[in-house]
Amino acid sequence: MQIDTIVNARWIIPVDPDGAVFEQHSLAIDNGRIIDLLPIADAQSQYQAATVTELPRHALLPGLVNAHTHTAMTLLRGIADDLPLMEWLNNHIWPLEQQWMSEAFVRDGTDLAIAEMIRGGTTCFNDMYFFPEVTAHQALQHGMRASVGLILIDFPTVWAENSEQYIEKGLALHEQLRHEPLLSTPFAPHAPYTVSDQPLQRIRVIADELELPIHMHVHETGHEIELAQEQYGQRPLRRLEKLGLLTPNFMAVHMTQITKDEIDLFSRSGAHIVHCPESNLKLASGFCPVAKYLDAGINVALGTDGAASNNDLDMFGEMRTAALLAKGVANDASALPAHTALRMATLNGARALGLEQEIGSLETGKAADCIAIDLQHLETQPLYNPLSQIVYAGSRQQVTDVWIAGRQVLKQRQLTSIDSDDLQNRLTEWRQRLES
Repeated sequence: MQIDTIVNARWIIPVDPDGAVFEQHSLAIDNGRIIDLLPIADAQSQYQAATVTELPRHALLPGLVNAHTHTAMTLLRGIADDLPLMEWLNNHIWPLEQQWMSEAFVRDGTDLAIAEMIRGGTTCFNDMYFFPEVTAHQALQHGMRASVGLILIDFPTVWAENSEQYIEKGLALHEQLRHEPLLSTPFAPHAPYTVSDQPLQRIRVIADELELPIHMHVHETGHEIELAQEQYGQRPLRRLEKLGLLTPNFMAVHMTQITKDEIDLFSRSGAHIVHCPESNLKLASGFCPVAKYLDAGINVALGTDGAASNNDLDMFGEMRTAALLAKGVANDASALPAHTALRMATLNGARALGLEQEIGSLETGKAADCIAIDLQHLETQPLYNPLSQIVYAGSRQQVTDVWIAGRQVLKQRQLTSIDSDDLQNRLTEWRQRLES
C-alpha cells in the first residue's frame, strides 16, 4: 500500500494505554493521519512510503499539549522577575502592555513562542491573549495546532473597549476560523476578579449553544480568594458554580487554593484543571494538590503559563516539576508517576481542550502530531525505562523531529517554517524598545 510517511523508531510510546512502550515499531501516516502502528518488519512488508524516517536512537511519542499559554508574552521574558503576582501584574506587566500592545507585538511574540514550543516538542497550545486573530494567523502560517482563546476582560484595552465588544469580536473570529482543522476557539475570560457576572453569564449561554470550552484563571492565589469574599461574599469557585460555568467544557487554570468541599464540587462538575507548576512556584502562588485532584477523578492537564512568569515554554520541565512537586506536596513518592505526568502533558491536555478524539495519543485515526526524542545522549544513559527517562532526565534539547498533522515542522533540530535569523532581528528590535 502506498502512503505518505513511515517513521521507524527504536521505541514508540503511544500514551494510551498507560505506560505502554513498543520496541522497534513503525508509525504509518497518510493524509496527515495515523493509519497504523505496527512492528517495523510488518510495516516494511505492508507499506511503501514516499518518505521514510529512521530513528534508531529515538522514542516517538505524541506531541505535547501546552494547555495554558500567553504566547505573545515571550517578548516580556525576564522583565520584572522575582515579584508576587499582583505586584508583577499591576506595576510592571499591565503598564508595559498598555504602552506596547499592538498587532506587531502579538505577531512577533507569537512567532517566538511557536518556534520555542516546536523546538521543545509542543505541537498544540491553548492561548489567552489580546489580538487572538493575529495569534491564529501566525499559528496557521507555521503549521502549528492552536486553541486560540477568545479573550474577555471588563476593562478597555487597545483590542476592545468593553466586555460587549470583546464578545462580539471573539464571535466574529470564531466564525472566521471554525473550519480551520488546526484551530479551535474557546472562550477565555481572564479571571473571576477581572470579569463581572453579566458577561460571564452571556458567554456561558453562547458557549453552550456553540459547544465551546471556557478557559479561565481560577483560585490562583490566596489574595484572589480574599478579594472575592470582600466583593461577592463568596469564594470564586462557588460564584462560578452559581453562574453555571462549572461544566465538562470548563478549564480552571492554577487552582492552588482549594478546600475538600471544593474538590468534591469540582469533581462532580466534570470540569478540567490546568496545572502550571513552575509559574505557580516562581510567583509563590501556592501548591496545586494534584494527587488529590487525580484521586477525585478530575482530569488534570499541564501548561507553562506565559514566558514572562515561568520563564520558558518547556513542557519537559513542567512534566518533571509536576511529578516531583506532587510527590512532595502529598508526601508520597508514588503520588504522580512518570506515565501520569506524560499523560497530563499529552492526552489529558487534549481532553481538556475537547480534542481527545484528534490528538494526545498515537492511535489509528488520529492526527499525526508526534515528536522524536534522541535518548542516546549521555544525559539519558544508561537507559532502563524510556518513558521514565524522558520525564525525569530528558530535555527539550533532545527533540530532533516534530510532525503536526503529518507535516514535518522540525527536521533534525531545524525549523522548517520559521526563518530564525529574521526572527532574531525582530526580537533584537523589541528588546531595544522595551528597555528604553
